[in-house]
Amino acid sequence: MKNYIFTPGPVAVPSEILIEMAKPIMHHRTKEFESIFAEVREGLKYIYDTKQEVFILAASGTGAMEGAVVNTLSRGDKVVVVNGGKFGERWGKICRAFGLDTQELMVEWGHSVDPADIKKALDKDPSIRAVLVQASETSTGAMHPTREIADITRHRDDVLLIVDGITGVGVFPLPFDEIGIDVMVGGSQKAFMLPPGLSFAAMSEKAWKFNKTSDLPKYYFDFKAAQKNAEKNTTPYTPAVTLIIGLAAVLRRFKEEGRESMFRRHAKLSLAMREGMKAIGLDIYVKDVPSPALTTVVAPPEIGSSKVIKALSSEFGITVADGQDQAKGVIFRVSHIGDIEKTDTLFFISAIESVLHKLGYKFNYGAGTKKASEILFGDK
Repeated sequence: MKNYIFTPGPVAVPSEILIEMAKPIMHHRTKEFESIFAEVREGLKYIYDTKQEVFILAASGTGAMEGAVVNTLSRGDKVVVVNGGKFGERWGKICRAFGLDTQELMVEWGHSVDPADIKKALDKDPSIRAVLVQASETSTGAMHPTREIADITRHRDDVLLIVDGITGVGVFPLPFDEIGIDVMVGGSQKAFMLPPGLSFAAMSEKAWKFNKTSDLPKYYFDFKAAQKNAEKNTTPYTPAVTLIIGLAAVLRRFKEEGRESMFRRHAKLSLAMREGMKAIGLDIYVKDVPSPALTTVVAPPEIGSSKVIKALSSEFGITVADGQDQAKGVIFRVSHIGDIEKTDTLFFISAIESVLHKLGYKFNYGAGTKKASEILFGDK
């Protein structure tokens, strides 16, 4: 049986990228690798839509999240963390681990943060030094209003906006320079359609000013060292050579497709999935603005998501993600990032219909596939 991965990380990797990474290994302190690294540097700036350097770390996205904190803030700094899911919760854990005075702005799962609440917190306490938020909360499928939050922080010289863009970069517009993000991190196993192992981070001029006084401990994730080495098309320590070779191939593919086309592709795939699920009577977990990176679907309560996930795997070779914490057993999370095309989306919806029918769920069989097909292949 062929296996299909529809999880929001790791994602399906295109065969041509796998072939590129299967080529003989090269040493990282060579002109050959420096040439590839230079290409990757420019490609990442294109995807981030920035003139700033985008650092490449041999770490998962959490490594870049930690780096974003320790390279900008200082002991005892007050920060506001938007906690609307497991990864917002992670921002809080990282901040507390480094002794920051952490105020969590709790957001109900499935909802987006209200920028007015962030403004209220900053106005109430001028000593707050950073706002940390997910552009896309992968545990719930909700998209937070990054641009609107940046409108609040951009004109405050003493407040940073630190964004987890791990399931946002390359999926929907997050123009780093234009909207005034100060630090944004990404990860290879998401829209970059690579295996896990790389993370990315960019810093604004404002963030670099914070860096000058930052006293949190840093060694491996020292962005100043990363900046100095990037200018020479290398890294401070041994990079993930094979993944960077793959990244170069992915970025060529992205430039050929174009940023706007990438955004439209993800938007259409996610719309087709949401509407297809609604057509068979399933609810979408997100109550405000859904992220185009994934769709979070509420399983029929009488069945639960665990049975659906198990049946998809055993009958169709499909892997999807369960919910986390209070959403575990309640939802299943379906990815639109990685090597996923229109036909893959239709296949998934057809498989869901088959599985639910066998599990005794009553619905208009074929309605989901029909609705999604109209969206994906219709004239509009």
